[in-house]
Amino acid sequence: MRPEPLEPLDETWERALCVVAHPDDMEFGAAAAVARWTGQGKQVTYCMVTSGEAGIDGLEPDECRRVREAEEVESARIVGVDVVDFLGLPDGILEYGVALRRELAAVVRRHRPDIVITGNLRDTWGGSNLNQADHIAVGKAVLDAVRDAGNRWIFPEQVTDGVEPWGGVRAVWAFGSPDSTHAVDTGDTFDAGVASLEAHSAYIEGLGWEDWDAREFLEGMARPTGQRLGVALAAPFEVFPMGWGS
Repeated sequence: MRPEPLEPLDETWERALCVVAHPDDMEFGAAAAVARWTGQGKQVTYCMVTSGEAGIDGLEPDECRRVREAEEVESARIVGVDVVDFLGLPDGILEYGVALRRELAAVVRRHRPDIVITGNLRDTWGGSNLNQADHIAVGKAVLDAVRDAGNRWIFPEQVTDGVEPWGGVRAVWAFGSPDSTHAVDTGDTFDAGVASLEAHSAYIEGLGWEDWDAREFLEGMARPTGQRLGVALAAPFEVFPMGWGS
């Protein structure tokens, strides 16, 4: 049975905010797409909810935080992203709820994006390959925080000193979702996406993956996604429209 074809993403926007749980999350699924968009002159900003400080067994969290933040800033630079926010929430034990929604609504109100991008918020990556709890918590909180950000009576303490509600987010896009319906051609920027992932050298080494190849890994998703879009390489996204009646 052939997989369903994917629709091209609507790229008629100017500003995107990417909100993910950890440094490296963007690079494992969407960095090549980001390189495409920054190459078009779009403004893309990254927000890391944690600093990934629990991600390397051989490094104490304070040192790991320093290393992983530096790797993420370099990864972002490679694909044309100049602003990387680190919220500093605790890695590995994020919880979906009002507290996380509050943090993320403030970020949306500050950056005022047209599109918000997050990672897969489904329970699996497809089949029996389980998703990680931080990814799920952040993805679900992003959906609610985007709506919260437009309502001045939700977290009203944030609406001060020039910060106003922001209801201008057209959609949330979740990359890598097994329920993806859309995709974007990454053929011209795939190399930048590979280099962006390779910049996480300390993290990848810390995982102990022998003979692991970033290009081969990324092609494992990009080639079948490209076939569904009718191109060589592509990144998949699940699209959540945010407008009333959408």
